Parts: sequence; structure tokens; C-alpha cells
Amino acid sequence: MAGHRIFDTPFASIYPHYVTKVERKGRSVAELHEVITWLTGYDDEGIRRVIDGEVTMQGFFDEAPAFNTNAELITGVICGHRVEEIEDPLMQRIRYLDKLVDELAREKKMSSILRR
Repeated sequence: MAGHRIFDTPFASIYPHYVTKVERKGRSVAELHEVITWLTGYDDEGIRRVIDGEVTMQGFFDEAPAFNTNAELITGVICGHRVEEIEDPLMQRIRYLDKLVDELAREKKMSSILRR
């Protein structure tokens, strides 16, 4: 999957889709940020800086302050692929975030989403 176009897509263009998805199901932006923070280590200011700076998805994950070592506990199917079987590390990280956002939108408990 090297060179996949999503790698060069700005996080700022994907973020509104995450917001819409979770808000449509009654979840909040604060909860979305909690999920992003758990996975990547970005705080609210860092998320805003990434959005304002038009950082690509690759840059978003490459520059993540503290990618969570428990991310490997995220399993299941997203976009027709099992996240634990995705070979490209960057694509796997992107799909981890997609999976967490899906779980948030499906109204799972935050403790379950954050693998506590």
C-alpha cells in the first residue's frame, strides 16, 4: 500500500467526517478528541495545530507525540479489512483511528473503546 493517496490527504479534510459521524450518533467532539488523544498522544491544542497546519495523514501519525502501545489491542473489521492483519504500518494506524471512531459512533462505552 506504499504511496496510497490517503497518506498525502490532509488530516484537516478527514477530521470533519469524524466529527459528523460521532455527532450524528449523539457523541461529542470532546469524546472524539479523547479517542484521538488516547491513540496518538495529541492534546486538543495539538489536534488544532495539525488541522490548521494542513498536516497530511502520514505527518499526523509520524509526528504523533505518543502513539499508544496498546493500539495492538484494536481488532476487528474496518473498510472490509481486519485491522490486525494490515501489513503497512501507516495504513494500519489510519485504520486503528477509523475503527475507534466507528466504535465511538456505535455508542460503545469509552472504557471499552480505550481498551481499559
